[in-house]
Amino acid sequence: MKSNDTSNVNKLNQARLYGIVDLGYTAEADLVSTTKSLISGGADILQLRAKGYRPEQVEKFAIELLPYCQRRGIPLIINDFPEVASRVGADGVHIGQDDGSLQLARNIVGDTMIVGRSTHSKEQAVVALEEGFDYIGFGPLFPTPTKKGRPGIGMDDVFYVENKIGSEIPVFCIGGITRANIKTVIQAGASRLVIVSDLLTADSIESATSEAKSML
Repeated sequence: MKSNDTSNVNKLNQARLYGIVDLGYTAEADLVSTTKSLISGGADILQLRAKGYRPEQVEKFAIELLPYCQRRGIPLIINDFPEVASRVGADGVHIGQDDGSLQLARNIVGDTMIVGRSTHSKEQAVVALEEGFDYIGFGPLFPTPTKKGRPGIGMDDVFYVENKIGSEIPVFCIGGITRANIKTVIQAGASRLVIVSDLLTADSIESATSEAKSML
C-alpha cells in the first residue's frame, strides 16, 4: 500500500479477528446493532457485505455504519464496490477473483485505501502478493453456507500460505470457521481469521465475538 495513513496500515497488520456485517444474515434494521456488537466483542476490522444489493443501497448502509467504526477506530472495508468505498470515505475495499485487477480498483479508490483480495488456492495467494494487494482472504477452508455450493479447500496449504504470504501481508483464513474449530485452524498455522455465520447467528453476537477473540 502506498499509503501515508500509517494508522490504518498498523491496524491492518495488528488485526486478528475480521468480522463481516453480512446482509445474508443480518436484517437491514439490525445493521447498526450488529456492527456495535461485533466492535464491542473485539473485532479488529469490519467488512460490509451486501450481495445482491444495488450500489446506492450499499452506500446508504455504509454511511450508517461508518461513524460507529470511526468512533472506535475500527477500519471499515466495503465488499465488491470500490466506487462506494471511495464515495463514503471507507477505509478499504475487498474484491474477489472475478472483480478485476488491483490496478482497476486503485484507479477508483486511489493509492491510500486498503485493498484486499479473496484467494482460493496457494497459487492465487502468491499472485495476490505479487500484484500488491494489502491483505488476502484465504479459503473457504470448510464448506460454508455463506458460499453455497463451493467446497472447502481444506487446511493443507494454510501453513505454506501463512509462511510465504503472511510474512509480507496479512492472511485472513475464512470459510466455515467457528468457535468449535478455531483451535484446529490455528494448529494448521493460521494467525488471523474471518468468522461470519457463527457470530452473526449467535444468541449474543458480542459474547460470541469476545469468545472467538479470546481464542486467538
